[in-house]
Amino acid sequence: MTTTSSSILDEYQRLHPASARLYEDSLRTFPSGVTHDVRYLTPFPIFVERASGSRKWDVDGREYVDYVMGHGALFMGHAHPEITDAVIEQVKKGTHYGANHELELKWARLIEEMIPSAEIVRFTSSGTEATLMAIRLARAYTGRDKLLKFDDHFHGWHDAVMGSRLPEQESLSSPGVPATVSSNTVSVPQGDAEAVDQRLADGDIAAVILEPTGAHFGAMPLNPSFLETLREITTRRNVVLIFDEVITGFRVSPGGTQAKYGVTPDLTTMAKIVAGGSPGGAVGGKADILAMIEFRNDPGWNAERRVMHPGTFNANPVSSAAGSTMLSLIKDGQHHDHANALAARLVPALNKVLNDRGALGCAYGLTSGFHISLGTEAPRPANGVEWSADEPPPSTPGPLVTALKRGMLNEGVDLMGGSSGFTSGVHTDADIDLTIAAFDATVGHMQADGLL
Repeated sequence: MTTTSSSILDEYQRLHPASARLYEDSLRTFPSGVTHDVRYLTPFPIFVERASGSRKWDVDGREYVDYVMGHGALFMGHAHPEITDAVIEQVKKGTHYGANHELELKWARLIEEMIPSAEIVRFTSSGTEATLMAIRLARAYTGRDKLLKFDDHFHGWHDAVMGSRLPEQESLSSPGVPATVSSNTVSVPQGDAEAVDQRLADGDIAAVILEPTGAHFGAMPLNPSFLETLREITTRRNVVLIFDEVITGFRVSPGGTQAKYGVTPDLTTMAKIVAGGSPGGAVGGKADILAMIEFRNDPGWNAERRVMHPGTFNANPVSSAAGSTMLSLIKDGQHHDHANALAARLVPALNKVLNDRGALGCAYGLTSGFHISLGTEAPRPANGVEWSADEPPPSTPGPLVTALKRGMLNEGVDLMGGSSGFTSGVHTDADIDLTIAAFDATVGHMQADGLL
């Protein structure tokens, strides 16, 4: 652990000179020097050289306990031996056949076995593609154009789901998205069943889509009872219900949020864990909805009503090998028990640090995902982990998120987006011990810097 009394920023710059040099090159190659928005960090992000299990090492030779875990994709950690072996074996056989293959069938059958809504499956190459497909299928199936989503829920970066809603608006607004497109997306506050029912009564909504644990994989928790209410409303209004389980699928439970809470949507979008840390996504759901992609012995149907779905890397053999191996490893839930137990130990310990240091904020989570809110007085989970207050958790001001991210990196821990993270089936008690100590040191440095 570091013992310097210098500011978090000064220490960050001192500890990461090689990353700083590489970032100067990146600024000449990529917009803002990064290839993913979440990786942006001032004055520069770290550059990672290798990773294994729950740890990764940067180009300065510094080691980190990793809670980014491939943006949530690596439920079995970095370079898991069985997944790695499966990928290597497949690469030797070929990376792309341009044809059907047996592994894609094995992969899909595991999804159908684990995800309650998945009567049949179609593969994509990413989570964004999966939500795009689900929405298009719902529109084709219902013959309606509009989509209802919830404020702050994230569903990728295609036009139908991008942007935010001003208080006086119904539809989203986003640079680069034509108003004629965004006008087909309606956004309402999370958890407002009355607003949903009233809007669906107009009869022009094809689908309702949501993150079933709440916005930003539960950073704004959603009461599970709302899922039951939403299922009743959408069924009564003949609207397709889409659970976006790109993050929560295979994490909240082997069968996702829908299995944990017993609420089955019409369509489910998946990515991240489903592909075993490789590029890949999927849509699973009711057979009659996915049948909109089917070829039929009907030229009129095929030309005018069928939903087209190409995609060069859909269910490619390498992703199929990684994905089917991952799902085979985790389907019995034992690794979930381990990851959840670690998070259940970590979250109360983070809250104890805040309490002992007299710092405003709280930590909370659900199963193996956790979040940290700093700088505002907030109740702490009554049950140790899950948010239990009626009001939503306060958001953390941007400067505090940045300082927390830098400070934890200085102490050997990498958080997702600066204030969240994922435990996994390969994290250890030693990782948790290090993380608690790192958080204690970082909060102390933030207080010394006058931030908390």
